Amino acid sequence: MPHSVVFLVNNTFNGVSMKSNLTSKKQDVFNKNNIKIATERVDDVSLLIGQMENMGLREILDKHIPAHGNQRKLSWGWTAVIWLAYILTEGDHRKVSVSEYIREMKYTLSFLTGQEIDVLDFNDDRLSHLLKHLRKRETWKKIEGDLNERTIEVYEIEPEVIRCDVTTVSLDQEVTEDSLVQFGHSKDNPKLPQIKLMCGSLDPMGMPLASDVVSGERADDGLYIPVIDRINESLKKPGLLFSGDCKMSSLEIRAHLLASGHHYLCPLPLTGKTVEEMEQWITQGIAKNQENILTPVFRENYKGEQVFTASGYELNRFQQFEKDGNEMQWEERVLVVHSPAHADRQSAGLQTRLGKAKTKIEALTPPRGRGKRQITNETDLLQAITKVLKEYRVESFLHVEYEKQVETTTKFVGKGRGSNDREKRVEEKIRYQIISVERNKEKIDEQKKRFGWKAFAIDLSADKLSLEDAVLSYRNEYRIERIFNRLKSRLNIAPLFVRKDDQIEGLTYLLTLGVRVLTLIEFVIQRSLKQDNTGLAGMHPENRRKLANKPSAERIQKAFSKINLTIIRDMAGNIILRSLTALTSLQEEIMQRLKINPSVYHQLEN
Repeated sequence: MPHSVVFLVNNTFNGVSMKSNLTSKKQDVFNKNNIKIATERVDDVSLLIGQMENMGLREILDKHIPAHGNQRKLSWGWTAVIWLAYILTEGDHRKVSVSEYIREMKYTLSFLTGQEIDVLDFNDDRLSHLLKHLRKRETWKKIEGDLNERTIEVYEIEPEVIRCDVTTVSLDQEVTEDSLVQFGHSKDNPKLPQIKLMCGSLDPMGMPLASDVVSGERADDGLYIPVIDRINESLKKPGLLFSGDCKMSSLEIRAHLLASGHHYLCPLPLTGKTVEEMEQWITQGIAKNQENILTPVFRENYKGEQVFTASGYELNRFQQFEKDGNEMQWEERVLVVHSPAHADRQSAGLQTRLGKAKTKIEALTPPRGRGKRQITNETDLLQAITKVLKEYRVESFLHVEYEKQVETTTKFVGKGRGSNDREKRVEEKIRYQIISVERNKEKIDEQKKRFGWKAFAIDLSADKLSLEDAVLSYRNEYRIERIFNRLKSRLNIAPLFVRKDDQIEGLTYLLTLGVRVLTLIEFVIQRSLKQDNTGLAGMHPENRRKLANKPSAERIQKAFSKINLTIIRDMAGNIILRSLTALTSLQEEIMQRLKINPSVYHQLEN
């Protein structure tokens, strides 16, 4: 949390290093009056506000969020920009903490924005009103649309690949029937209710283009088309390649993309007819591999070396889709790809499942003992074994042997002491004991040969996107995952410290704007360094000479730490002197590459 330190000094000011720069009049003030010294931590706040001004974020927000008659002087755009600067600096989106931040950064923020900043501009009610405006669907669509248009124009970006994906955000709060927060298939914490965030992002920068917040129980596949339509309307450019996971591969979504003038690349899920087809495709792939006729795929590693990463083949097939009496037909390519790394992961997973299944099966028949339940019915044992094998998906890979154990006991009939002539009966106690759980090595080895295969569907012809380029393109799917990672780490979206649906939606949208800011900082710096074939020195404290050619936005922010503004006032409140920590050559270079005038820092003391 930025802090302000105030000292009261009587009679004489001991700052010798600053004394020579003071006029005699000011020296007289120091000598005769008490003074106040306050320190504000500027750090990366100037950088962030400068970047948001370059993006046009403030003016776009002011354009689409109207001011009402009784509103305070500070506009909604400035309110959002200052709040975002705090969130991005501190990683804290709580409304309750903003007022303290404003109080301790009032002078810096006033100079940076040219506005009169008051703590009342950032009270809980005003911030809540801002979030209510952001959650309005039509308002949010217009804000995103204008931001997309300006970003592409200002930063000279040529859209080609769009990535779509969904994430969940868990919240520890009560679930009501009509609330946004619901239980559903969770990617975070299945024990907590959640909301879902659908996002479409722009390659190669991984910047959010369109975001939708929906209730946590919604199915993922129904969220793609609305986002696709908004991106289509916003970018107004045909022929984009939309890439997503297997949930985007439904026939309806593929047909919708083609009807919109775009293309698709997505893996096929192992459901329906694809299950049987995949078995045939894998068999063909194994045969082609033995004949050494698979197409290899190479990628560049961090050392700049080309390394083998996958191989595959392709086939063509026709697809058709009918809706509302309209039928579409098209030809698509199916890329059947084998990844050694994926095969290794599947093989390791099988070994883990086999070990767990064996342990669980052996535990079905514990030795006799107090509290040890015994299985006395063969049918019950077989059902228990089958359940474990299905649970771990190892039905064909484990062979279980068991035996029936019968313990006989002879007892006299009736009560009293026994004798040779007394009638006797024989009692049997039956239990089943598992004696071995063995792995079927032959079947396991055969299955391992079929590991590592995946099928992708794409409508672009091979001359426009080869198998190798398609595989490498899909492997950049991590770019949209970085959006979700930033939301959950740097911006700490979970837990959300708001309860009402409009606040949850509005705050989530505000945080996606924060991701845009970080993404653009990172993209512009990395593109500039690549064009100049150089890197930034001083980004690695452990090795000051090491050049960083792909610094992350978070590392760039960290490079602006420990920049302080010292303000000296007399007891009447008049400013006598302002002194800012001198910018380093690294900080100056970063500002220049971002096309942010370093005066956003220098003006604080001039």
